[in-house]
Amino acid sequence: MNDSFFKKIESKTGVPMEEVFALANAIQHANFNDERQVRKIVQKVGKLAKKNVPQHMEDELVKSIVKNGSSVNINDIQKMMGN
Repeated sequence: MNDSFFKKIESKTGVPMEEVFALANAIQHANFNDERQVRKIVQKVGKLAKKNVPQHMEDELVKSIVKNGSSVNINDIQKMMGN
């Protein structure tokens, strides 16, 4: 992909592509049974999305993801966040 494609994404989302790639890398290599790793990912996603994730919601998300291990369902996460 060329740089202009990434620049368009950055301008529309306001998120630097370096951060998106870092998050994708963290997710790819994450152990979804490790609560600490999952919590860091949830916090990073909230930060990148510019969403305040209340502690109780973060706890629910982490619990759900850890319970399911490697099967993370984005639709379930979006429902929990009210999107």
